[in-house]
Parts: sequence; C-alpha cells; structure tokens
Amino acid sequence: MPDLIQERAGVPVLVCDPAGPPVATTEQALDLIGAAFAGAEVVAVPAGRLDPSFFTLGTRFAGEVMQKFVSYRLRLVVVGDISAHLAASSALRALVAESNRHDHVWFVPDLASLDARLSARD
Repeated sequence: MPDLIQERAGVPVLVCDPAGPPVATTEQALDLIGAAFAGAEVVAVPAGRLDPSFFTLGTRFAGEVMQKFVSYRLRLVVVGDISAHLAASSALRALVAESNRHDHVWFVPDLASLDARLSARD
C-alpha cells in the first residue's frame, strides 16, 4: 500500500505505508510534509519507518522532525508499539506523555486509537 490520504474521523490523514522508505533524515521528513500538502492535516507515520535515532533523544532528530511538522502546521502521529524505546528512556517517556497532552504530535498504538483521538476533538 502506498502512502495514501484517507479521511479518518472526518480529518484528512496521510497514512504512511509501513513498508515505505525509512525516515532517517529531516529531508525525508520534509518529503512526508510535501506529500501531505495534497490535502492532509495529519501525517500518520508507522513507528517502524522512523530511524531508531528518532527514539534516542540525545540525537535531537525527534526534535528536528517534530519542529518541521509544527512549522508547517501539520500534526505528526507516530503509530505503533514503541514500548521497547519507552522502557529504555525516561526522557522519551516524558516526551511522549507531554506530546500526547497537546495537539501537535501524538504517539498512538494503532490507527483505531488515532481515529478515537480525532473523534474526541469534536
């Protein structure tokens, strides 16, 4: 399945293919942002497509990617099981908890959770 814009809970979401190219640079994140300009408000990226450095906060890669999405007024949603990363980093646990309290970047376990979160915003 290619990356596709789908309406989910009334919101246009670029749902990224789990088998798509990895996101290991800010330029690759910008490619997703560019694809979202076809009409999406949210970009749902499978956790498995994100380079492991995204989950190691000392690399600053997560911050750079998240800032790009905020700057372009798009919501980034990381979809999937990141429990191994969370177990390894209290800083990441804090980031995820704080991000999920706000509206710019969310971490959800699956697309059904994303749909519920989008529905709750109404």
